[in-house]
Amino acid sequence: MPELPEVETTRRGIAPHVEGRKVEGVVIRNRRLRWPISSQLTKTLPGQQVHSVERRAKYLLLKMDQGTLILHLGMSGSLRIVSKKTEPQPHDHFDLVFNKGVLRLRDPRRFGAVIWTRQAVEKHALLKNLGPEPLDESFDGDYLHRLAQRRRGAVKNLIMDGKVVVGVGNIYANESLFLSGIHPGRACNRISLQRYRVLADRIKAVLQAAIQQGGTTLRDFRQEDGRPGYFAQRLLVYGKDGEPCPTCGHAISQQRIGQRSTFYCSRCQT
Repeated sequence: MPELPEVETTRRGIAPHVEGRKVEGVVIRNRRLRWPISSQLTKTLPGQQVHSVERRAKYLLLKMDQGTLILHLGMSGSLRIVSKKTEPQPHDHFDLVFNKGVLRLRDPRRFGAVIWTRQAVEKHALLKNLGPEPLDESFDGDYLHRLAQRRRGAVKNLIMDGKVVVGVGNIYANESLFLSGIHPGRACNRISLQRYRVLADRIKAVLQAAIQQGGTTLRDFRQEDGRPGYFAQRLLVYGKDGEPCPTCGHAISQQRIGQRSTFYCSRCQT
């Protein structure tokens, strides 16, 4: 599934090709995504200018003259800039047509979304209850520690809760907790303020490194094969059950926490 760094890399990749441009047309080949694409978009969007491409959590926001187009890549979606002459493939469901190219959504599993809203986007039902961005100054260890005092669940579930902080997916939660030396199953209300400050810093560092890697690996959003192209992760513990810990050499353990596979070192993480 595309996570926050992949979505941010996508935002940076498509923005130069669509910002400041007017929509010439809309093509809907399959309305049946997570929520049906409104057929009215073929009449609503042409003639509108894309003023900016922004991101909130894992949603891409194309802000236009009369509202915002909200895009979500779901489980398997990807966006590409292709030429108008590029023939669509079976899973290419939605196009925004500009004078110098097409923004094309491919989504084999159809869990993505294309939603138009005229209201202030931060008040939309999908966005209004989201927590802060992990790279914003408002997200820090003091904030995490304060929220944790009212909870008893595992710390991994805390940092993966989108109402607490957005975009810390399973991979990045595993990696951040390992770098913080915190066991993912530890009760979140039994972790000190100092350790939460370390954890917040590590979350920021892991996500920033992933975004930077994506920015150097996924260079070409004009590839016409529609492959997602998301960068290979440089992972320390995720998916490495039984392999030696990169710090102490002890075997990495795996268990289920919050219905998600969790990887950790029982010696390094307490």
